[in-house]
Amino acid sequence: MYSEKFLRFIEMWQKDFAIERTIDEKVCVDRDGNPIPWYTYPAIEYLLQFDYSHKEIFEFGCGNSSLFWAARAKQVTSIEDNPKWFDKWQAEFSHPHLDIRWRDEGEIYENAIFEDGKKYDVIVVDGKRRAECAAAAVRALTPGGMIILDDSDRINTSQEYVKAVDALRTANLIQIDFYGFCPMNTYTKTTSLFLSRDFDFPSLYKVQPINGWGNLWSMGRRNRKEFYKKTCLADD
Repeated sequence: MYSEKFLRFIEMWQKDFAIERTIDEKVCVDRDGNPIPWYTYPAIEYLLQFDYSHKEIFEFGCGNSSLFWAARAKQVTSIEDNPKWFDKWQAEFSHPHLDIRWRDEGEIYENAIFEDGKKYDVIVVDGKRRAECAAAAVRALTPGGMIILDDSDRINTSQEYVKAVDALRTANLIQIDFYGFCPMNTYTKTTSLFLSRDFDFPSLYKVQPINGWGNLWSMGRRNRKEFYKKTCLADD
């Protein structure tokens, strides 16, 4: 027998985070069906605050995150190493700001970031060879940029992640770890952001932080009071 408060908590996860849909359908989407990355929810919400309209994004690892970034950024280059997944993304993902490339065979993969001879504002390390990709990302990052290392909690069991994190820390980047649940999983993990010391991405909003998903203070005062009466006082 669950309390009314707990059921409303579950309802919030179902409605505001669409967590049930992501698990059952095995798809990374928000409550409106828009694609989101397979990062932790706290990391996603933090990243959603910034304006990427003039930013160049590079991804080691393609997926719904590619569409997420393409909808916000000036240009996204995403590298996929699996031929079957590459064909799938090419067939399903169509966006003028997204360039999906297939690269494999060892060093060819991480060196793909240097093919266009430019640097990137956001670099996502979320595919194979993460230690090598992290080291390459440091060299290809613009001043004031950001590197995202997903599943960074694997540092506790993987030498590959130890080397990846070491490469990013050695570059004097600021590490911020976002722990929590994520789409499709029934357990928590960590997504780490490594920010340049002069990181200063413009916000989309007048204030920061904005109200997160399921946040009580995003409601008007009257609705907030009614919500409080129904939930916070329900079991008192």
